[in-house]
Amino acid sequence: MFPELSEKAQNLIKVLTKFVDEECIPSEQRFEEELGTTEQQRFGSEPPVVEELRVKARKLGLWNLFLPSNYKESFGLTNYEYAHMCEIMGKSPMLAPSATNCNAPDTGNMEVLARYGNEDQKKKWLVPLMDGKIRSAFAMTEPAVPSSDATNISTSLTEVEGGYLVNGRKWFIGNGSHPNLKVFITMVKSGNTHKEYKELVKKSTLGERHLQHSVVLIPKDTKGVRIVRPMKVFGFDDAPHGESEIIFNDVFIPKENVVLGLGRGFEIVQGRLGPGRLHHAMRILGMAERSLELMIERGLNRIINGTPLIEKGVIMDWISKSRIDIDSSRLLVLNAACAVDTKGTIMSKKEIALAKISVPNAALRVIDRAIQAHGAMGVCQDTPLAYFYANIRTLRIADGPDEVHSFQIAKNEVKQARARISNKSKI
Repeated sequence: MFPELSEKAQNLIKVLTKFVDEECIPSEQRFEEELGTTEQQRFGSEPPVVEELRVKARKLGLWNLFLPSNYKESFGLTNYEYAHMCEIMGKSPMLAPSATNCNAPDTGNMEVLARYGNEDQKKKWLVPLMDGKIRSAFAMTEPAVPSSDATNISTSLTEVEGGYLVNGRKWFIGNGSHPNLKVFITMVKSGNTHKEYKELVKKSTLGERHLQHSVVLIPKDTKGVRIVRPMKVFGFDDAPHGESEIIFNDVFIPKENVVLGLGRGFEIVQGRLGPGRLHHAMRILGMAERSLELMIERGLNRIINGTPLIEKGVIMDWISKSRIDIDSSRLLVLNAACAVDTKGTIMSKKEIALAKISVPNAALRVIDRAIQAHGAMGVCQDTPLAYFYANIRTLRIADGPDEVHSFQIAKNEVKQARARISNKSKI
């Protein structure tokens, strides 16, 4: 049984639903028009409509809803309660998350700073992020190594007088080209030669390979930081945020820009990616739900040979299958959110992985049916369906490909089975 939503959460859901349906979705066309067409226009400034929506959202109390209640900076919601709201935001992924300051990757970055940052780091970066004045990027993925395993990250951190030099190449870095980007929270390889390493090995339960990486803060305007280009995903550039390629060339940072300590990078990344994967799954449900709505509307309004498309048996079958896909996926998401609330992120890896694999695949089936029902209109810019499909298809790779999580799930099942068999043999 899932817990009952608090009165506070129920009221917020009503306000947020109205805000998304009546403010965000109707503003999407204006958002696209204000973005412009050239790269300079699309990444030169944020469309004015976004700030207008932010002002409205703050007045409605729809701001920074994401941080769980165990943080002092929290709005006061549980992960389970936020899951319901994140789904609503997912119906307008290009506007609603940004309007409420609940957009990735800033949410994950704010949680990193709230959980692992010191007071100076919080004052300099967390406060303006939570106020919506700046944007941040999480620079982890690299083109030269399989980044699904964080221990492969090769961007180097080299100690020099007064601090460190960072050298490496990152890509598909969300917010990497955002005009308001101010800081990269960056995964680097600090190696096993620094003085803290041997002490970490003695104290940590992680293997030695998992203690050779660190997370550092790199201000965007630091000498040696070069934003090469916004990467396109199925032709979409994700403006004004960008999924960008970044080069760090002898970038100097002071020692106080290390988060938590040298060698603690894997610990931080694991703490960040769990909630991030869950937030993605939550938003995906909203995209799937809106896609189903569009498919039904198309079926009702499209007339073929004198009868509505919806009277075709195949459309009714698609609607039924889509409802099953969405509702069963929602159960996995809510179950994972409850697990995080009760057991914590680390102990909820299985539940998060189940949602991370299942939900995008189910949503893609829903969107694909909606595209098919729309015909040519489904693959062009006249509906959000093509954008939804590109966005969600990418998430089967981002934050670890399906196969990595699937293998881990199976590995744990086999481990449990062997334990059962061993116990039976002892009886």
